[in-house]
This record gives sequence, C-alpha cells and structure tokens, in this order.
Amino acid sequence: MKINATLLTPETPIIKIQIGDKYYPKSTLTEETINIENNDSEKITSRHLITEGLVLLDTQMYYDSSKTVIFEIDEETVVMNFIYSSNVETQIDQLEGEKYSRENTHNIFYTNNFKATFTIPAHKQVNYLSIILSKEFYYNIINEDWQLHEKFSKNILHKKSSYLTSKYLPFTPAIQWVTHEIKSCTRQGALKRIYIESKIKELLIYQLEAIHTKPSTKEKIEEEDYKKLLKAKNILDNDYRNTPTLPELSRQISLNEFKLKKGFKACFGTTVKSYIIKLRMEHAKELFQSKSATVSEAAYKCGYKDVSHFSAAFKNYYGFSPQKFKINTDIIKFWLIGLSFLW
Repeated sequence: MKINATLLTPETPIIKIQIGDKYYPKSTLTEETINIENNDSEKITSRHLITEGLVLLDTQMYYDSSKTVIFEIDEETVVMNFIYSSNVETQIDQLEGEKYSRENTHNIFYTNNFKATFTIPAHKQVNYLSIILSKEFYYNIINEDWQLHEKFSKNILHKKSSYLTSKYLPFTPAIQWVTHEIKSCTRQGALKRIYIESKIKELLIYQLEAIHTKPSTKEKIEEEDYKKLLKAKNILDNDYRNTPTLPELSRQISLNEFKLKKGFKACFGTTVKSYIIKLRMEHAKELFQSKSATVSEAAYKCGYKDVSHFSAAFKNYYGFSPQKFKINTDIIKFWLIGLSFLW
C-alpha cells in the first residue's frame, strides 16, 4: 500500500508512506512526525503511526492563503475518518459525499483506489485524524461480522467505493474521548501496538453505534443551533473543573436552556451533566494510571471541593472506589511489564 499527500503551488510532498497490506499482529508499530513551515505562520504538522496494514495520520495545517492538497492511496482501503475542522472543500474520486467538511464529525469509507483533492481555506486551523486500514486488517478487527453493516460489506466484497453512512455524523462523547486517548498515547513498543489496535476496535464500535442511534428527523438540529451546541461542548472540554451552570452556559452560547438540554442530548448522546462527569472521571483515571495524583489531589484537579463527593462519583461511574482502582492499576501495570519481558 502506498500513501501519498502532496501540497500544490508550490508542489511539496507532505506524506509518503509504503507498507504491506497483510495483517501481522506482531509487526512493529513505528512513529514519525512531519513538520513543514513555509514562513512564521504557515505550517503543517503530521504525526504518523505505521505498521503492516495500518497507518494512522494525525494532521494539522494552517495557511495564510487557500491551498490544495492531493491525497492518494493505491490499494483497497477502509478509512475511519475524524474531522475537527469545517469548510474544507473535498472532492474524492468514485465517492459522492458532502462538498464541505463539518467540524467534529466522523464517517467510514471504502475505496479500491483512493484519490482526493482537499482545498484548505486561509486562516483556518485544520485537523484530520484518519485511520487507514488495508482490507485484510479491517477484516481482522471486525471479525467479518458483516451484519453490523450489511450494505457497506457488500460494497467492499464487490470493490465498490462507498461511505458507511451518507452523511458525516457528529462526534459522540465516547468518540471524542477515544480519539483523545489515541492522540495522547505515550506507550512504547509492543504495548503501544496492542493499545492502539484496541482503541481502533473501540472507535469502530462507537462509530457503528452512532449510525444506529443517530437523531431522528424529528430531532434534527438547525445548523446554527448545532454550531452553538458544539461551542457549549468545547467550553466543557476546555475547562471541566470550573464548568458553568446550565443557565450560564445557555447565556454563553446564546441558546435557550431548553434547546441546550434537548439539543446536547440529541447531538452527543448524553446530558450536559453526564458529559461533565465523564470528562472528570476519565481525567481522574488518567491521573491514577500515571501515578501523578493522590485521591484528594485528583478530586481537586477534577473540580471537586469535597473528596467524599469525588469518591462517590468515581465509584458510581466505574463500579469501585478510587483507592481500589489505584491498587488494581498497579497490579495490571506490574503484570503488563512482566508480559513485555516475555515478548
């Protein structure tokens, strides 16, 4: 499989990767980072995780003037695509889809010979996370359970390029979190390969779930309200320690409280309160796994003034207390370290 991305005018190679198409669970996962700067403000940063049958691209771009990127893959591939930027004009050969990207949306598509043109708008921070899988790699992670997406599966078998769903869907909190975990992974060696592959499987589950639980026509959100709801979500993402009350959040995004509550649940599959709890609990888990905080420190760093309230919320979320989680984490890490020596 050859993957190439080229920036036009002036012609500049961004990505040039060649890997095998087979699925080898013990193949090494390598990492590379591309940094291209044309001047003080124009910049491309692309982080790649690469192994046989799998390439993960986390690419960020910013330009002072509109630019065009040509992206090509010469073999059959299934691409799990996560878009963090709006208004990127997209043209993909053999695939009919939305002309302009929408912020914080995702989809999956299959192509047997991928060629796409992306027009990057000026003064816009653009970020894509793309997980490119060979057909064999995809078969292995989905275990050929075609009933999960029967029409899409038939298209793959008949080598017909297609999207899993006709329109890109908004991120769910679960997708938002797992993509964050992938981007921030610091594991190394064999453990990193196992971790990344497990997260790809997890993402696939959440993408398939999103298709079956997407809002009905009656719950359709107006584009302007959708942007306001995304703004609300970003406010919570950026500071979940000191979150505003619902009335305060409603005023900050200029959307009435009823539409905020109903729209947030329809778009992101959870309530505002539950989303805040999720962000806090996932952060607490990270702190405990990295051994960077005691229970009382984690409570403070997650926005709780009372440790007992934090412990109760943690136990309600995970099923056991923070203290027990810390003990179990130490045991699991010890076991994994021992296992890595066996490999």
